[in-house]
Amino acid sequence: MQKDINLLSRAYQAWTAADAFRASRDRYKRYTYGDQWSDYVDDHNGGMVREADLLLRKGRRPLTNNLLRQLVKTIVGRYRNTAIERKTYDDSPDSMHSRNQCADIDARMLEEFIISGAAIQRVSAERRPSGNGIWIDNIDPRSFFVNRFTDPRGLDIELIGMWHDFTPAEINARFGFRSPNRLREIQSIYSGLPADALRLGTDDRIGVSTPGEASFFTPPSGKCRIYEIWTLDPSEHRNRLRIDIRFKWRCRWMAPDGTVLHSFDTPYAHGSHPFVVKLYPLIDGEIHSFIEDLLDQQRTINRLVVLIDTMMATAAKGTLLYPVKRLPAGTSIDDVARLWAAPDSVIPFDMSSGDMPQQVVTNTAESGAYQALSLQFKLINEISGMSDTIMGRNVSPSTGAALYESQLRNATVGLTDLLDTFSTFINDRELKARTTLRN
Repeated sequence: MQKDINLLSRAYQAWTAADAFRASRDRYKRYTYGDQWSDYVDDHNGGMVREADLLLRKGRRPLTNNLLRQLVKTIVGRYRNTAIERKTYDDSPDSMHSRNQCADIDARMLEEFIISGAAIQRVSAERRPSGNGIWIDNIDPRSFFVNRFTDPRGLDIELIGMWHDFTPAEINARFGFRSPNRLREIQSIYSGLPADALRLGTDDRIGVSTPGEASFFTPPSGKCRIYEIWTLDPSEHRNRLRIDIRFKWRCRWMAPDGTVLHSFDTPYAHGSHPFVVKLYPLIDGEIHSFIEDLLDQQRTINRLVVLIDTMMATAAKGTLLYPVKRLPAGTSIDDVARLWAAPDSVIPFDMSSGDMPQQVVTNTAESGAYQALSLQFKLINEISGMSDTIMGRNVSPSTGAALYESQLRNATVGLTDLLDTFSTFINDRELKARTTLRN
């Protein structure tokens, strides 16, 4: 087995080039799922601190009114309803859609697309424990790499791939080829790697992300890292008159030390790599997700909620101003407080003083915070294109079905580009799946 350090370096450079994208995706994901106070801000002393900690230092509670999650669920729900109406998926037991549970994985892929602006799937023909045939997998953007491309169709992609994390037994089964010599070579490769490249343990937790999953060379515990790298390589074709230079896709499976465990030309009828990629909107190669446009409004809403909560906590709520001179003999302030809180009570006071007891109640509604909060709610709906009709709110019972459908179509205009782009991704996936069978 040979090594190709240069190719592995190209893959690593492509992965590191997406550092900013992955950082933004992580932030958008945190906001979508409710962690909206973890940004680091200036603590006014020259340091940086989590926004939640800064609020707690000031005696305020970091409250969250998460509108992003509901918006995402509404768009995904609308997509699934449309898919049912149009019979997008073949639900027969032996179909590719049923085997891959496409309705579910596509819904999760759309959720990823809304949050990060990236939709990535891998279409392959292989035998798995649950069956033999065409398999479709959602790809985690943290394990994916591709050269910078600007064509929305991806026609200028020249290098693409991902890492996989297999158990040692899986690597032996896939690349040992039933050869004792190869098995010994593979064992030698992985046993000679640094400790970080082969982590043994059982400390993985279900339902949470771990730092090791975002490292190019460090796998999660109990797994071995391996890289699937596809490149568009030139190939010479000779005839009697000239030599033609053509390009073909070639795959290499590589160990972390650059050893090529397996290599082959694309075996698929479509003649390309197995990945389907859609980045949105890819203007000048840039990615800007649906959620990105809403973060400022969500942050402002949270700050207004905290402001209102603080005002309500510190505002006077039926505070009694009782002149001490009005206390009759034998009556204490504690007695007055007890009587003030009791129903049908009688509070004695001395009439000889001119000052009268009075109650103070602060009207927090006059601060303007509630109006500002209402404005932000309207803005986030307008920016997102999520009207009351889409959300199923404020629909009159007298509205007929035809009129409601017309209103719904008009209301979804703001989401048409996003959803149609994702539909293009699904169509590309379907075409690749139909032509994935080997030549």
